[in-house]
Amino acid sequence: MRAISTTSTQGEADVPTAISPLRWPILAAVMVSMAMVAFEATIVSTAMPQIVADLGGLTLYSWVFSSYLLATTAVTVVFGKFADIYGRRPIVLLGIGVFLAGSILAGLASSLPMLIVARLIQGVGAGAMQPAAMTIIADLYPGKQRGKVQGYLAAVWAVSAVSGPLLGSFIVHAISWPWVFWINIPIGLVAAVIYLGFLREPARKKGGSVDIAGAILSAVAIAALMLALTEGGNSMLLLASSIIVFVIAAVLFVMQERRAPDPMISLELWQRPSIATANGVTVLASMSLMGLTTFLPIYVQGVLGQSAMVAGFTLTTMLLGWPMGATIAARIFYHLGARPLVLTGAVLQPVGALVLTLMGPDSSPIQAGIASLIMGFGMGLITVSALLVIQGEAAAHERGAGTASNLFSRNLGSTLGAAVMGAVLNFGLWQVSAGHGVSEDQLRQLLGRTGDVVAAEGSVRIVLQGALHLTFIAMLVLALATVCVAIFVPKRVAQPK
Repeated sequence: MRAISTTSTQGEADVPTAISPLRWPILAAVMVSMAMVAFEATIVSTAMPQIVADLGGLTLYSWVFSSYLLATTAVTVVFGKFADIYGRRPIVLLGIGVFLAGSILAGLASSLPMLIVARLIQGVGAGAMQPAAMTIIADLYPGKQRGKVQGYLAAVWAVSAVSGPLLGSFIVHAISWPWVFWINIPIGLVAAVIYLGFLREPARKKGGSVDIAGAILSAVAIAALMLALTEGGNSMLLLASSIIVFVIAAVLFVMQERRAPDPMISLELWQRPSIATANGVTVLASMSLMGLTTFLPIYVQGVLGQSAMVAGFTLTTMLLGWPMGATIAARIFYHLGARPLVLTGAVLQPVGALVLTLMGPDSSPIQAGIASLIMGFGMGLITVSALLVIQGEAAAHERGAGTASNLFSRNLGSTLGAAVMGAVLNFGLWQVSAGHGVSEDQLRQLLGRTGDVVAAEGSVRIVLQGALHLTFIAMLVLALATVCVAIFVPKRVAQPK
């Protein structure tokens, strides 16, 4: 079995080795790794009602998702740095191993707290796999081919998002819910075997030191921030303590990174205008898109009175637009450059959000689908272009950290978006319901009912319309902020090598 190698050692030229036809097995392994992570989000959502019915613990429902996101966000940048120090293959294999261990434990869980711990372990594995796998692509493919491959990876995420709920539903009804997690085992083993058999990396001339203190402080700061955003609204004590921990850990982290000989997160890397603006656009675009994916289905069912299937189709258009935009961006990146593509993608965000703000109880779900398509297409342009900008700006020995910074920005934006939009929705529900005599219990019942039942609840439907309209306005504001940051993307950025 022939193996191919990648460059990316410190001090070496930032040029990939000669590409062999055997690069395709490695690309397949990366795509399988990414699919395994992408499937996990949508498959679990479909299976959760049955899981809760079996295990109980409904009050801990959101933690099944929050724990995974917390862990992934906290360790992504850390493992991106480790990939630069120890190599891509050891880190991606470690990530697969941890992810599969978490999958096995999740399937064996006998209570929801046990499942939450298993999901936390899965999140750590995903946080190691993603930056290492994406950096392997950057090492293996020269710049112009790299953009095309990023389009393939975007398609993997889209297909996983669309087919995940169907696969999860089939597994729950045909087999049993533990297989929602255990299905990862053969997939992960196949990916690991391919990495072991085909991917070789040259010995590193300078391994670098491990900034243990920086790694711990960064993980604590990010975890505290995510905890405050996701659960702080439920307890003032939890919110206050999380913020205090975040501030202390963040200050200590910056002090540590300034004096560390080989810092975990290079502040100099984040200070480069092209990387800072690319990541800034990614954060804001992810925030606004999270509002779309979280609240559009509720609007379509609760306000428009449509079925869950119709609501799903309105989101499917976003999942179709995303890979379309990503593929186009990958193909024309070197003809137009980064700034026009990032700016175009950013402009499409407020256009889609504006369409949503113009919707009312009598609007067609087609209008919602069009808005979703526009925002998804714009996000595809942004994600691929931003990643190519960062990978071009970063040298070979810091490419893992650069790639991880962009993945971290996406995760951070998604979590911030969920927290901000959730707060806006709660405020809207409180403000609008006060004038219509709608109780909190009625609102809870509304969110759990089908479209046909909700349509008959006139006053409750009006309240939901008003609250979600305010949420869409917040999306529009965030989308406009995305455009403002995109304007500052440098006209000239380093071309990916």
